[in-house]
Amino acid sequence: MKYGRLGVFALICAIVMMVCASAMAAPVVKEGSKGETVVKVQTLLKERGFYFGEVTGECDSVTVEAIKKFQTSEGILVDGICGPQTHRRLDPPKPPAGLENARRVVVNASAYSPFETGTHTATGTLLRRGVIATDPSFIPMGTRVYIPDYGEAVAEDRGSSIIGNKIDIAFDTYDEACAFGRQHIEIYILD
Repeated sequence: MKYGRLGVFALICAIVMMVCASAMAAPVVKEGSKGETVVKVQTLLKERGFYFGEVTGECDSVTVEAIKKFQTSEGILVDGICGPQTHRRLDPPKPPAGLENARRVVVNASAYSPFETGTHTATGTLLRRGVIATDPSFIPMGTRVYIPDYGEAVAEDRGSSIIGNKIDIAFDTYDEACAFGRQHIEIYILD
C-alpha cells in the first residue's frame, strides 16, 4: 500500500502527540486511589497542616476533604482530586541551580499552538515551543523567562486578551496546549 507524504507526516504527528500527552500526564490522586503517590500526597498534606489521619496510601474521604481544604487555601478549583495543578501547588518544583536569586512572578498562564492561532508571532518569528505571549508592559518583548516543567522561553508574541500578569505559553501541538490548560504558576525572569 502506498502512502503519500502527507499521510506519513500525519501518522508521525499522531504518534508524537500520543507520546507527549502521556508524558505530560501526572499521577492523579482521587478517592479510591492507592499506592506511593497517595502516601506522598497524604504526607505533604500532613506537613502543611491539612491532613490529620494516618498515612495509609489509600485515598479515603478524609484525604479528599484535606485535598479540598488545601485547594480552597490556594484559590484553585476545589474538586478533591490531586491532579497536576494541585500537586504542583502542594509540592512546588525546586528552582534549577542558578535561579535562586532570579525575580519571580506569579502569572495566569494559558497555552496555545500554531494550530489554532497561526504560524507566526507578533514579532514575526515562527510560533513554536519556547515562545510566550505577554503584555509588553508587564514582560517586555525579548525577555527570557524560565517556566517550571516547561523550560526557557522568550517573550516574542502578544495577544489582545493577554493583559497584565497573563501569559500564553506556546506548545508545538494542540493536544499539548490542551493538556496544559490554564494555571496560576510562578515563573522566573532571567533578563
